[in-house]
Amino acid sequence: MPLDREEYVEQAYLFQTLRERMQQEMSTQDLLEAVRQEILATTMLPFAVDFMVSELRLTGGFATAMARLPHYFTTFQTYVVHEAEKAEGQFDFRVALEIMQREVEYRAAGASPQGIFLYQFETLCRNRLGYDRGLEAVAGDPIYDEQWREWILTVRRQVGLIDFADMIYVRSEQYRKTRGKAEKPILFGEKEGRIALANRRKDPLYLFSALQRHLGYPTVPRPRPEDTHRYVLPALQQRVERMETRLKLMEEELRGGINLSRFYKRGEGRGARGEG
Repeated sequence: MPLDREEYVEQAYLFQTLRERMQQEMSTQDLLEAVRQEILATTMLPFAVDFMVSELRLTGGFATAMARLPHYFTTFQTYVVHEAEKAEGQFDFRVALEIMQREVEYRAAGASPQGIFLYQFETLCRNRLGYDRGLEAVAGDPIYDEQWREWILTVRRQVGLIDFADMIYVRSEQYRKTRGKAEKPILFGEKEGRIALANRRKDPLYLFSALQRHLGYPTVPRPRPEDTHRYVLPALQQRVERMETRLKLMEEELRGGINLSRFYKRGEGRGARGEG
């Protein structure tokens, strides 16, 4: 069952704040406990955060705690966090937080099953999170009814074999209008059907982009290159620079002597020799 709007608003705040404050010199537990004080006490999120802090102490991760709160966090949210917490994975945890933030912001604004599915499917595509277990997690989302769940599991079996745009088109109102009938329940509107038809046999990312432009569906965050320089402490950087200078001096000495003239101020070296 979907949550109240204020729950989604507070979840978005939690995910955004964690992502923005992760660079601070605080443990994840301390960050969670600090953010908990800022969350509305009238929502269920503070209790969920308390449980996550306890689980974090035991297991060192978020996903196990989220999996034990299926009435509050969706199976897709849990799957995204689980993939981000893999030690051998390349999926950035900050990107995972932003993915969840944008999704719950869309839910708070009044999400449709079509928009949520396309957002979740694009997340799997862009981040290479795996279609088999990924679409199984998508199907467990309470926003979908039985017809949607059946179709999502069909996509899970057919993805890579049948063009994704075709799978949307044959379940759209546009297909019914064109053929005069539809063999299966209609899940997408006329506009989704037209856009899918125009993007047959193309990269699915073009389809997602067109749907977002024309129908206002949420966009999936793109991984950003990490600026490693901002993590270098100023004192450490100065020490490295001094070591590099010393190495250059040693190299000059080995080559036949150090040229001291560059250390004098202009005119200083000449005056010193004249006095001698």
